[in-house]
Amino acid sequence: MTSHTRLALAASAGACGLALGVCAPALADQQDKAMVSVFHGIPGMTVDVYANGDELIGDFKPGTVTDPQSLDAGTYEIQIFEAGRSPDGTPALEKKIEVPEGGNATVAAHLSADGKPELTAFTNDVSQVDAGKARLTVRHVAAAPAVDVRAGGQPVFNDLTNPKEDTAEVDAGTLNTDVVLAGTDTVAIGPADLKLSEGTSNVVYAWGSADDKNLALATQSFSGMESSPRGVPAGGSGAAAATNSSDLGPAFAAGAGAVAVTGVLVARRFARRRG
Repeated sequence: MTSHTRLALAASAGACGLALGVCAPALADQQDKAMVSVFHGIPGMTVDVYANGDELIGDFKPGTVTDPQSLDAGTYEIQIFEAGRSPDGTPALEKKIEVPEGGNATVAAHLSADGKPELTAFTNDVSQVDAGKARLTVRHVAAAPAVDVRAGGQPVFNDLTNPKEDTAEVDAGTLNTDVVLAGTDTVAIGPADLKLSEGTSNVVYAWGSADDKNLALATQSFSGMESSPRGVPAGGSGAAAATNSSDLGPAFAAGAGAVAVTGVLVARRFARRRG
């Protein structure tokens, strides 16, 4: 896809007014950070991503999710160029996005329901889940009509439209899932076996284009949300993957929770691409 529709990612935050004696500086360092991942869901468009003029991601391919990166809260001007294009030229997509301090977010570059590239920022829920449970979130970011998401043939989420999401706690284990056109049994994506470990928060992206017949799934997983004391969220890792078949195997590592990192905006590569 060569659309030059403009998009944006950015981040902004308020001040932290927590006074806890000698511990305050370290806590402030934690709280003025945010964990940010990027999902690329625009088919046929390999890109380079820049933030405030610095390259964050190079040769970023559709269907992939970056590792979470700890960034200073603030405003970021994101520019997306077709891979190899000079950053001095006109970006294919650009926008500003605010990321609040202490947050955990994934910014998705994807197609709107009518097939236009756009950007949506989602908040990742990394709060505790009950014992024996896992969190499942489905995000509709495909150029497609409303869908139902089923597990074992039974609807879990109904009438989900782009760019909405829905979430629920489910029993940990393996779910046989598929995505069907809302109110029908017409399968749009799947079936796919989704492995949900106890104490994880799992995000499934339905992306691509129905007209171009390239609808697919990508997954992102955050761990460390068990209800036991050992399950306090502390940056545990999970997995993210992309597929258009019946296998949701392992792929990109993802993390959760706040990380205490000092210093200013990280100007190095946002995350390495994995294939």
